[in-house]
Amino acid sequence: MKAAINHSVARWCFDEMDIETLCFEVKKIGITGIDLVGPEDWPVLKKYGLVSTMCNGAELNLVDGFNDLQFHEKLIQNYSEMIPLVAKAGYKNLICFSGNRRGKSDEEGWNNCVIGLKKLIPLAEKHDVILVMELLNSKIDHIDYQCDKTAWGVELVKRINSQNFKLLYDIYHMQIDEGDVIRTIEENHQFIAHYHTAGVPGRHEIDDTQELNYAAIMKAIANTGFNGYVGQEFVPKNPDKLAALKQAILICDV
Repeated sequence: MKAAINHSVARWCFDEMDIETLCFEVKKIGITGIDLVGPEDWPVLKKYGLVSTMCNGAELNLVDGFNDLQFHEKLIQNYSEMIPLVAKAGYKNLICFSGNRRGKSDEEGWNNCVIGLKKLIPLAEKHDVILVMELLNSKIDHIDYQCDKTAWGVELVKRINSQNFKLLYDIYHMQIDEGDVIRTIEENHQFIAHYHTAGVPGRHEIDDTQELNYAAIMKAIANTGFNGYVGQEFVPKNPDKLAALKQAILICDV
């Protein structure tokens, strides 16, 4: 590995493997972390010297999020319990979601997210945990999701105004909803804590069967000085899923 990019992989993309097998296999190909695992799997990751690079388990789901006041009580309870667990385990990132618009304007969504998240920021700052909101496309995969544009997410980060709230820039999702990936990363990298990959269209391999130039994107990310993780979050077409994952790591190892 060339060390410019820290590599991780999303657990759910390989959910036909048990967590022990996944940890054993991914470590062999230079991956040092696994995304989207909760406390129940952390001991296995530690056994293999892997990091839980994007913790989960506090969210309700992707559609019921911080942009809706009716979910705040449960979300604040969940995140208040999870933040100390993440810190105790020695991890950094904990995922969160805006939720669906359900008719709410940008301003209403921002305001509601600020109300909820600001109740958690002191705890996150105390434990040095970053709450990370994922950018998802609302065109194809997550119709009506509110945090569907980089500009919307960046505005929310600015309003929260804490180093403990940032964005998960999903390259696949943002290519679908807005494109202009490299320029967007260069102009907004300071607001981004984590990246996800997948091929467009289809969410499969990131090779030359899809439209994105991942080697160029990784070079752009590395050039920003980013020292977090890039998580592979694609569903392989190749029956040998681990071979597809190894190929993706080689593409991204710039």
